[in-house]
Amino acid sequence: METGTKAYKKFTQGYTFKILLLAALVLLLLIPLGMIRGLIYERNNTADSAEAGIMEAWGSRLVEAGPVIAIPGMRTAEVKTKTERDGEKVEIVKTPFTLIITPQKLNIRADFETEIRRRGIFSVPLFSGVLGLSGTFNPQAALASVQSGEELFLNQAELVIALSSQKGIRKIEAGTWNGRDLFFQPGNRGFSVVQIFNTAANNHIYVARDDLPDLPDSGEDYGGSGGGIHAALDDFTDAESLFDISIAIQGGQSVRFLPAGQDTHVEIVTDWASPSFQGSFLPNESNIGEAGFDALWDISYLSRDIPLHWKTGGDSREYSRSFFGVDFFRAIDAYSLNTRAVKYAILFLVVPFLTLFLLEVFTKKRIHPVPYLLSGIANVIFYLLLLSLSEQMEFYLAYLLAALAVTVMMTLYSRALLPSWNKSWYMGLVVTISYVLLYAVLNAESYALLIGSIGTFLVVALVMFITRKLDWYGTNGIGNNSGGGLDGAGIGGIGRE
Repeated sequence: METGTKAYKKFTQGYTFKILLLAALVLLLLIPLGMIRGLIYERNNTADSAEAGIMEAWGSRLVEAGPVIAIPGMRTAEVKTKTERDGEKVEIVKTPFTLIITPQKLNIRADFETEIRRRGIFSVPLFSGVLGLSGTFNPQAALASVQSGEELFLNQAELVIALSSQKGIRKIEAGTWNGRDLFFQPGNRGFSVVQIFNTAANNHIYVARDDLPDLPDSGEDYGGSGGGIHAALDDFTDAESLFDISIAIQGGQSVRFLPAGQDTHVEIVTDWASPSFQGSFLPNESNIGEAGFDALWDISYLSRDIPLHWKTGGDSREYSRSFFGVDFFRAIDAYSLNTRAVKYAILFLVVPFLTLFLLEVFTKKRIHPVPYLLSGIANVIFYLLLLSLSEQMEFYLAYLLAALAVTVMMTLYSRALLPSWNKSWYMGLVVTISYVLLYAVLNAESYALLIGSIGTFLVVALVMFITRKLDWYGTNGIGNNSGGGLDGAGIGGIGRE
């Protein structure tokens, strides 16, 4: 019995038991780390909800398609049916459709001023300004596509501009068609119900037009659908026509355009200094500075899959891949940085544990598992501090304060556990290097993997070098190794023969 007790005591005082215990503590601390990751996700959702509330009242993201000409029409066809009772029967079936015509030349200019609106501690970038649309239509080819049995109602033609949200429209500053003023109405419908007189049947047929069902969809949730404006073109003919429209508009976060014209020219000018160009087309030219940016696109219809004209009622079309534009990017996204920081948390639990373990071994002073647990909790609290502080101030400052607080606490705690400052300052040095490395990883996204892998390699190499003389069997127990120990010369004295 006494022999078993001695064997148990020897095992619990050996390196193997301590390493297994530290591994269990690391796994245990993954639970609060998971809770912090969930908290970051929750706070991010709260920020998104606050931003969505601001955007809902302001006008949402700006997505614009058009203008296009929409001409209602009627397709008449004979359908023959055969029954045993009545024999062959011929029915006249009338089907409504809409002819959509895109511009021959489309010039878009967005001149916006930006601002930051806040709700509590959360904020969102918003913009307001003038959206100018100008160019020409040449409908001859589209009108020539009308087949036998199809009839167009040119006197009911409309100019339609689809927008992601109705709320973003402040007013129509100007709108002309061949020099004549246009009267715009809300909605991207030409009309909800059109009354067409059928002379053959001498009755009224009500043709319900959808919200231009084949007008391209952005493929993303931009806060609404069915928005836009339309204006009647009472004097529409097959001649080439000029249009010039200026819309006072507002929105937030991003701008997207559809290159609907045969030749599309887009220019965006804002005072936002950190754009992120998105979509199928990058700008031909762009100038980015502290005072803002301007960008220029020239897109031919040959480089996108949108037809020059088409008729609704056929196969549905999906043009989300053709949208392009810019996001009003914020260089520092605190929640994404916090999420990335937590992903590396396990490494920053292992390194302090390993440091404390090596200090325990080479200073020949045993340390109870509870101080290990407390040091691990301190490193977990770093991520909670980082999250809460980064919501109140710039991320770099929040990171500095959180890292400084934990480093000082870990250094002072190590001094309480170890015989002198000559040994305990190593903990402060290791923790400082760890947080510097983590900050470098967070701010160098493209090189994060490279920095992380090199840092991990150096840590493992250093541990291998320090412990190369260590008696891992722990013949004499922790604190009685024969391989040497720390002295006043520093880590270089570890493992001296």
